[in-house]
Amino acid sequence: MKQQIIVFSIIVIIFLISLISYGQNIPSSSRSQKAIKRVTPILIRELSKKNFKWGSPIFIRIFKESKELELWLKDGIQYRLFKIYKICTYGPEGLGPKIMQGDGKAPEGFYFVTPIQLNPISDFYLSFDIGYPNKYDKLHGRTGNNIMVHGKCTSIGCFAMTDSIMEEIYTLADAAFRNGQKSFQIHIFPFRMNKENMKKHKNSIWFNFWKNLKEGYDLFESSHIPPNVEVIEKKYIFYGDIDSLKINRHTIP
Repeated sequence: MKQQIIVFSIIVIIFLISLISYGQNIPSSSRSQKAIKRVTPILIRELSKKNFKWGSPIFIRIFKESKELELWLKDGIQYRLFKIYKICTYGPEGLGPKIMQGDGKAPEGFYFVTPIQLNPISDFYLSFDIGYPNKYDKLHGRTGNNIMVHGKCTSIGCFAMTDSIMEEIYTLADAAFRNGQKSFQIHIFPFRMNKENMKKHKNSIWFNFWKNLKEGYDLFESSHIPPNVEVIEKKYIFYGDIDSLKINRHTIP
């Protein structure tokens, strides 16, 4: 028991040192610092039970129909699922991509989040911008901005979480950035893109778009490695083999 307390204390000290050492490069506020301090001991215990390392790179998937946010953590070259969080709402207009400012819809597609996109003084407690519109959205003439994953459990087009859940997500993102992750991917799907759901939605006007999304979904499902994503001729193109991943290609924003 005494040894466990010592190990836990060392982990907390390392966390505090990293906060001081690298904090100048990561947005921060008294609000985010208090939240991070509050949930870090809880998260460290949960991570330890599942054999995850503190500060591991993160990856997020969102499924609109089931209102689920998956948070994955890197373990070796692959990612393992850490936790599935419930989304309060993503707006009133349901499935399908966001098309224009004010349409009440949340985006679908492949996005990247960098440290500067964290907002520790958000009007919705804590948040991060998902990076909409990306290159694909712009090429298709889609408009809008400031699409967030945030707290307060209310939204007309962002992904709203409870404040307590947002504290955990924000803290793990902050820790990953402070440990050296340059950006993390967030993949947003209308639903889990298995055969049953694709058949269920085959008559949707968005079916061809969703088939394109499914290519990226299938690559991650088979490898548990987020694929590199590019946009060529107004279509998402994916590179899922390990050799291509080593060159650290990213979606062009």
